[in-house]
Amino acid sequence: MKKFKYMAAQLLLCCLVLSSCDKYLDVEPKGKQLLKTTNDFDLWLNSQVLTTETSADNIMNYMTDNIDLQNVNTPPTTLAELIYTWAPQFTTDISTATYLWGEHYRRISLFNTVLLGIDAAEGGTASQKSSIKAEALLGRAHSYFYLVNEYAKPYNAATAATDLAVPYITSDDVSQKTPARSTAAEIYQHIINDINAAIPNLPADNANARFRGSKAAAYSVLARVHLYRREYTEAQRYAELALANTGAIMIDYTNSATFPTTTNVVSHPDVIYGRASAAAGLPLSAELKSMFAANDARRTVLYYNWAGTTRGATLFYAAAVTQAFSLTNSGTTVQEMRLIAAEGAARSNNLTVALSHLNEVRRNRYTGMPITSRDFSSTNQDAVLMEVFAERRRELPFHGLRWFDMRRFDTENRMPAVIRTNAQNTVIATLEPHSSKYTLQVPIQVLAFNPDMIQNP
Repeated sequence: MKKFKYMAAQLLLCCLVLSSCDKYLDVEPKGKQLLKTTNDFDLWLNSQVLTTETSADNIMNYMTDNIDLQNVNTPPTTLAELIYTWAPQFTTDISTATYLWGEHYRRISLFNTVLLGIDAAEGGTASQKSSIKAEALLGRAHSYFYLVNEYAKPYNAATAATDLAVPYITSDDVSQKTPARSTAAEIYQHIINDINAAIPNLPADNANARFRGSKAAAYSVLARVHLYRREYTEAQRYAELALANTGAIMIDYTNSATFPTTTNVVSHPDVIYGRASAAAGLPLSAELKSMFAANDARRTVLYYNWAGTTRGATLFYAAAVTQAFSLTNSGTTVQEMRLIAAEGAARSNNLTVALSHLNEVRRNRYTGMPITSRDFSSTNQDAVLMEVFAERRRELPFHGLRWFDMRRFDTENRMPAVIRTNAQNTVIATLEPHSSKYTLQVPIQVLAFNPDMIQNP
């Protein structure tokens, strides 16, 4: 099975990747000559670079209103402090890594290697090659989804054709001249086109290696894409397609006997398209902590020192309380698709469908018998929608999505100012509604080698 080839893939990747890097994309050139067979390319897709989020990717958690850091220098100096206070740049050193930007482009380069080389690979059937190409298209699209939601303004159909996003790269040759920044509309269209092109050739099931592509994985990424384009009917449709085409099931947090026995999060049964993430040791904001009911099982399954009453005492730190959940899946899951479908249905005032999806999540998260006592019930559209938002925040607090949610909610005038205070309760930073800080600046390392590139405000 593919998951047992994971270590072999790491060895192959180490042989293929050289030490020098392109300073614009911050990607490492590959040794394509070593990729000869269809099996080589298949192993390439198992590589840890493509299936695991790094600590650098997790910096988005520090931008959100779910975090409360107290001991922040004045002025902020460390990477975490700069991110936490929404500094325009995360470093002044042009020789350092380009966090986020570089992480995503490194993966895109590796997916491009597959797309450019698989047709000429030795061995394998045409069907196998088509499937591998489809997985690479999906993976590349997923990386561009992150880039467009970090470096372009929140999606607005009226301005997307002129809002700058990121360069669109289809080559793995880092010596080529880098193109100009594409617009948000262009990047999103590339994402949608790539996923739609991939779907016919993706496998029906990825249960043996849930970090690999499948039809359900593609539908789940499309659900995310349309959610953050605020096309909620389409988001619901694709979320429900993902649910209909996956064998994944939710984990019941109220029954420890059902917990996975492995810490390999991308093998957990609720995963549709897995990406392991090491989000841990993150202090909860008082606001987020107050949102959990007394019978919410997540309090004791995922959080350390829930009973702590001092500021920042409670941590998102499953490794300290439930080893099976030591890692977080920043990829797509059954519960995320339920919540996307619930939001889409609630926004269209189909409250029966919305509550059905919402309560599937709640029944696996809250204690109490009969099981229907865990359900939320209302005939008020706004009340149902607000509960879906609240459940989404409780369920996906440190999965790399809250920052994106804050951006889209801000466009709908649903985000208040977010205020940072130090240990003395002195205000040290404020994220105002509609702030330009909701869109990250292009890293200075990139601009140093591309002085003509247009910077975000």
